[in-house]
Amino acid sequence: MSTLVIAEHDNTHLKPATLNTITAASQLGGEVHVLVTGFNAAAVGTAAAQVAGVAKVIHVDADTLAHAVAENVTAQVVALASAYSHILFAATASGKNIAPRVAAKLDVGQISDMTKVISPDTFERPIYAGNAIATVQSLDAIKVITVRSTAFDAAAPSAQAPAAIQTAAPVAVSAGSTYVGSEIAKNDRPELTAAKIIVSGGRALGSQEKFNEVMIPLADKLGAAVGASRAAVDAGYAPNDWQVGQTGKIVAPQLYIAAGISGAIQHLAGMKDSKVIVAINKDPEAPIFSVADYGLEADLFTAVPELVAAL
Repeated sequence: MSTLVIAEHDNTHLKPATLNTITAASQLGGEVHVLVTGFNAAAVGTAAAQVAGVAKVIHVDADTLAHAVAENVTAQVVALASAYSHILFAATASGKNIAPRVAAKLDVGQISDMTKVISPDTFERPIYAGNAIATVQSLDAIKVITVRSTAFDAAAPSAQAPAAIQTAAPVAVSAGSTYVGSEIAKNDRPELTAAKIIVSGGRALGSQEKFNEVMIPLADKLGAAVGASRAAVDAGYAPNDWQVGQTGKIVAPQLYIAAGISGAIQHLAGMKDSKVIVAINKDPEAPIFSVADYGLEADLFTAVPELVAAL
């Protein structure tokens, strides 16, 4: 029984969510293999081979895999699938794009957002925005799983010799989908899902100008990533890729500061696993206080600038 982890990367660096997925894979028993598909991505294969718990890295290099087009990566995974009992993806935008295709091709069910391994065929996953935890048992011969990265620690570098790197030939891909281009937002701040500190603002900020005026200086002082509630994003105060929550990004930083966020269940589902939660809200009945380690009942337009000044 072996597990195949599908690496997520940019052809140069291994993305942090893959390390959490490797930790989950190591709890299943048996060997853990990592599949690196890309173009001129040898550095990623080398990095994966140096992660603790990895027994082998399979590297497939082709120009058709340069941009991780879902159909192309799916073909590579399906070609290798028969040798594995489990195939794991990080529950990121990329993983959620590819995993269902793999499950459909293999005619098996998919287990989404897995948060705990009970046994090789039984897992836990959140439902109802995290208000309930479902225990799921799969009898499929090959189990296709997406892993919620915040539920597992990142795998550490190995103290032993690097794992073997095996080169595999690319398989023929369908011409139905081709890469056209990307519009990538440039950001000097830490990536939201990997940041150790996140400061998030809500609808109470009132406008994009106020959001930037109040939240950005705090983020600059702390070296933090900036997040936002769905209400703030929908109102146009912050871009979509800042959204934290069930329909945004799931985060679990060391420190999460929520200013002007009431704490709707959709938002709590995305950040309640943070190690330390600080809430600033002038409504003493705001649900965010129920999950906060530290709560400040105050006007954010006064409290946040004072915090910035103190820092």
